[in-house]
Amino acid sequence: MHRIVFLDRATIPDDVVLRRPAFEHAWQEYARTRPDEVVGRLKGADIAIVNKVPLTSPMIEALPDLRLIAVAATGVDRIDIDAANARRITVCNVRDYAATTVLEHTFALILALRRSLAGYRRSVAEGAWQKADQFCFFDHPIRDLAGATLAVVGAGSIGGAVMRLGAAFGMRVIRAGRKGQGGSGDGDCTPFAEALATADVISLHCPLTESTRNLIGAPEFALMARKPLLINTARGGLVDEAALVTALQSGRISGAGFDVASTEPPAPDHPFMAILDRPDFILTPHVAWASHEAITALADQLIGNIEAFVARAPRNIVGR
Repeated sequence: MHRIVFLDRATIPDDVVLRRPAFEHAWQEYARTRPDEVVGRLKGADIAIVNKVPLTSPMIEALPDLRLIAVAATGVDRIDIDAANARRITVCNVRDYAATTVLEHTFALILALRRSLAGYRRSVAEGAWQKADQFCFFDHPIRDLAGATLAVVGAGSIGGAVMRLGAAFGMRVIRAGRKGQGGSGDGDCTPFAEALATADVISLHCPLTESTRNLIGAPEFALMARKPLLINTARGGLVDEAALVTALQSGRISGAGFDVASTEPPAPDHPFMAILDRPDFILTPHVAWASHEAITALADQLIGNIEAFVARAPRNIVGR
């Protein structure tokens, strides 16, 4: 009988049904698991389900029965893939479930910032409308999307969906090439520095790796000649967060919408905590992926991945 342990079930809302696999098994789940509890809770398990709980090399070495790590997300940066591969442990993730929900959240941030919705809402709440001497007032800038240039960083399905919706809004859409390189060989990318210099909106949709960590920092903000919006619904760590605060406060960029941070939840002294009252900054708590429809699809695919592994037809394998 297979023993399955889900270490952080609370990362999936209670109202999303997580069906049980269609084979004989024992199921154990925990709402949350601290790193020092991982080995004890996975002892004897051959299948581990994790979302944000780390599985390091020492942890993996201490779990001789483990055969599958099923990640309830796309990102696998908290799993030591090399250690798992060395032990012939299969790692699989969930893919392409969030294109619609992340797409909608991305444009919610873009639209809210381009039209200064947070600023106008605050001004109305503070009585500015009643104090105006006409039917409206113009305390905050309002810009259309049509005709603006959208630069997308990232070549995946979500980045592609953002590009298509941007075009539907009438935006000029470009895909940024890799940092430090020119455009791609087939000519469909704009060199990274040029994309930053010409964009009115920059939207990040790439994974966090050693090559993308702090992809946007002070030198990159200095290239942003058109004072763009910077949107990050991808991964914390892609942007030097202290540099972003400086760029926003100095007017180098016109606004920022982030759904992620380098540490989650951010500590009280995190740079973002000092600018939450700015109307040109929106921070949401890593929920771009979290529509009910998307999480239901994630849960179904997660269990399907486990069933495929047990049926000796593993899918969505990472790192081999």
